[in-house]
Amino acid sequence: MISKASITAIGSYVPDNVVTNFDLEKLVDTNDEWIIRRTGIKERRFASENEFTSDLSIKAIENLMERYHKDIHDVDLIIVCTLSPDYQTPSTASYIQGRLGLKQAGAIDINAACAGFTYGLHLANGLITAGLHRKILVIGAETLSKITDFTDRTTCILFGDGAGAVLVEYEESGSFLSSHVVSEGEKALNLYGTYLSDKMFGNELQHKRQLVQNGREVYKWAVKAVPIGMTSVIEKADLSIQDVDWFIPHSANLRMIESICEKSNYPIEKTLSSLVYYGNTSAASIPLALDLGIKEGKVKNGDHLLLYGFGGGLSRSGQLIKWG
Repeated sequence: MISKASITAIGSYVPDNVVTNFDLEKLVDTNDEWIIRRTGIKERRFASENEFTSDLSIKAIENLMERYHKDIHDVDLIIVCTLSPDYQTPSTASYIQGRLGLKQAGAIDINAACAGFTYGLHLANGLITAGLHRKILVIGAETLSKITDFTDRTTCILFGDGAGAVLVEYEESGSFLSSHVVSEGEKALNLYGTYLSDKMFGNELQHKRQLVQNGREVYKWAVKAVPIGMTSVIEKADLSIQDVDWFIPHSANLRMIESICEKSNYPIEKTLSSLVYYGNTSAASIPLALDLGIKEGKVKNGDHLLLYGFGGGLSRSGQLIKWG
């Protein structure tokens, strides 16, 4: 299927509250040197007590509108990618639609965790190319600080809050070149957050309402699986790894990204991330990294961008896009 959709604008937002590694030293047995050496993270942002995923999303949309002078009154679908919604129902997307008064817009949330944003782009491209929609807001947003276990020194150092939003519109010559989506649900026990059921595959789950991660196993899975997925996305577009101008993976852990690049024979210098000052923001990490690359003048019109999300599910999704 030839794409008829393009990303025409982007915006982002992170909360004002900066939480440094030194701040975390006061909560758990850790230190700045250890966190940087293991993850590459120096800071992260935490939402305030009364600031939720919908609030961050709306700030990102407002940033998009201001920078690109975009009118969103005719948006016909809102897709919010998050694992930390404001409510079980209404969906965060529906709540945003109501707050913004977008009368003609449908609204759905999708939860593919850290692969959420690339899954959202996959859906938006398909719906527009199929002629079902013409203008879609895709938002990756999280308030992970509200579901983090701050007694677990291996996970609480990772997560932060933030949001990124893009406008995907109909264009005769679309910018989506190829995609790849897959899930390995049998490995879900390695990364989960409980809700109604307290068992998975017959196993009792721990830490109710908080994120639980087997970091070692997730690391091994990502370093092996992501390079295979990257190759699949690139080959579908009849391109090679050398044709990719910027690799934008989920910003999970800098050491993990380094290993993925090494196994893919891709230079780490051509990789964009958002984790050093924002931490692991799950579905928000890729749009935050992309927007940082744009603001820093790295991403140029015509660049081939390989976006690749991976995480809870265990789900993966990649998108190859020609920017601009």
